[in-house]
Amino acid sequence: MKNKFRHNFIILLLMAATVGVTSLFFVHNTSDALVYEQGRPWNYPKLTAPFDIPIHYDSIATKRITDSIDNEFVPIFRDTGIGDSQVNKLYKALTELDGISPATTTAIVNLTREMYTSGIVDNETRESIANGKLPQVRLLEGNEMTSIETAAFRSSRDCYAHIDSTLTTPEQQSALDRVQIYKYLQPNFEADSTRNRELLDDSYKVALAPHGIKQKGEKIIDYGDIVTPQRFVLIKTYEQMMNERELSPDGKHYSIVGYIAIFTLLMIVFYIFMRVFKPDLFWNIKKMVLLITSILVFVSLVYGVTRLRMGFIYLVPFTLVPIVITTFTDSRVGFFVHMIVVLLCSFVMQDSDDFIIMQFMAGIVAAASVQALMRRSQLVRCAFFIFLIYSASYVASLIFNKGNLQSLDWQMFLFYGINCTVLSFAYFGIFIIEKIFGFTSIVTLVELSDINNPVLRELSQHCPGTFQHSLQVANLAGEAAHEVGANVQLTRAGALYHDIGKIENPAFFTENQTGVNPHDALLPEQSAHIIIQHVADGLKRAERERLPQVIRDFITEHHGKSRVKFFYRKAQDAAPEGTVVDPAPYTYPGPNPRSREAAIVMMADACEAAAKSLQEPTEENISAVVNRIIDGMIAEGLFNQSPISFKDIQTVKTCLVARLRTFYHMRVSYPDDIRPLASQPQE
Repeated sequence: MKNKFRHNFIILLLMAATVGVTSLFFVHNTSDALVYEQGRPWNYPKLTAPFDIPIHYDSIATKRITDSIDNEFVPIFRDTGIGDSQVNKLYKALTELDGISPATTTAIVNLTREMYTSGIVDNETRESIANGKLPQVRLLEGNEMTSIETAAFRSSRDCYAHIDSTLTTPEQQSALDRVQIYKYLQPNFEADSTRNRELLDDSYKVALAPHGIKQKGEKIIDYGDIVTPQRFVLIKTYEQMMNERELSPDGKHYSIVGYIAIFTLLMIVFYIFMRVFKPDLFWNIKKMVLLITSILVFVSLVYGVTRLRMGFIYLVPFTLVPIVITTFTDSRVGFFVHMIVVLLCSFVMQDSDDFIIMQFMAGIVAAASVQALMRRSQLVRCAFFIFLIYSASYVASLIFNKGNLQSLDWQMFLFYGINCTVLSFAYFGIFIIEKIFGFTSIVTLVELSDINNPVLRELSQHCPGTFQHSLQVANLAGEAAHEVGANVQLTRAGALYHDIGKIENPAFFTENQTGVNPHDALLPEQSAHIIIQHVADGLKRAERERLPQVIRDFITEHHGKSRVKFFYRKAQDAAPEGTVVDPAPYTYPGPNPRSREAAIVMMADACEAAAKSLQEPTEENISAVVNRIIDGMIAEGLFNQSPISFKDIQTVKTCLVARLRTFYHMRVSYPDDIRPLASQPQE
């Protein structure tokens, strides 16, 4: 009970985290959910005005209007009053110099005052004047504004050059150098940037006022229409006004609550589905973490992609979800998780109906195509079918929305092609998940079933009899697993490796003996210990070879907690009358089979060995042996921990009898000498 409570707590915590992260993504994404570009088709359904929207000038017209205003605008300048103070400072500095006559002082001061009267400006303003961009300015003096020509304006450098070229006597030049005249030449006319900005903004505002109204219910843009500059501005105005409404205190609050409520309901539905319909998976913490993580990863991926460009969402391989999930669970769970991901991601799409329908059909194809993923060709075929579904869905939705194919965008087929190409590398994702979560996919089981695997090759070289026995058991168990609906590939792989521990002592097992039986020189308890030891030896070898845990389970469970009956009876026969032989040294350590597949291998293993020892392997004898062995296993309670049913056991019995009869049927005895036929006389 405590473990179940902890399991539930972890699952609910992960689901709450998924709801929180998903809500954060898409609430943040509502303000810029529409992604579009000028000059490209509109990839969303028809957009109509939900309220009256003012029509503003597009960027080209706006630029033309503002440029015209800028060109015609006469900036305002003001006199900083620095001229008088600088002239006074210059006069004082000159009078303090020795050897400078009053006439030279007067000439320098008067010429400097003249420069300030004409106007000294900064270098940038002077350059604009020189280029003809500023022919006149408005000079603000007190409350009066006067327009003046800028031809007489000079920069500090121009003033210095003018003074230097005008006052050329040696005394004057000496005075200019000693006083450092350039220090007293500072701009006294400067632009009133604050007033100029205000006047320009007012002019812009008047000139760029809306020139029309898009009334409520009127079309803004339709699917496939080109986003012209005029439509681009209109859509931007629509988004701005929508954001102002949604981001108001009440609107923002209800928007966040709505997202959280919907995402929470989806997670609740997912929780109920897994707990009610897939309890075996629900109580497997690793697989539940995989399912929830898959949802969170793909929602995050979609958020990141749509931030770049909305159309890139068709590059996201959504069908990778059912492919990977089906590989480790089943197709129903894979498809269900796929639809949860699609529904969560549909909130970012404006054309969510078409998106959901397209992904719904693609998900069914993906889950149905890879129910038993064993070959790369299956992925290629699956990717091809999904490409066809995407393409057909796109064309159908275009016809439905537009009534024609004039707006067909060939780039969408390129996106679908890239999307499906990514699916061909699903093997890489499956491999990563196997390493992270410790799962074993059918792909890995197929690889392990290759008899050229180093472990199986070593088994065939050192224990040829055991190797043949394992092949027979794999065939028997695989066929029985198919009949009862168990995992055939897992059963076959487990059967191939269940006896690899016999590699350590091959001669002590009858199938590998060639006349000499080493058990004849041992006590029954010693022989039983060697026989039982092959389970521990097999587990050590499996760990050394890094075989998956599911394969190791077959090694430890294929005998369960049964006894080595031959040597136990031998010990009983050798014991004095009335002595009870302790069964513990003759009992396998177990555990008993905990899966249907392990139970099937246990039955096939025992029945194959027993049928091989029959002198007359008739159908009646084989059936009697199979029923006796399996009924004995039931009586010992070896299947109590396995979910296998009595109906399944009866099906396994029938299958084993039929297959063993084929393996060991009575053959016709051929005579030693065969008389050749007499030749026919020629006519």
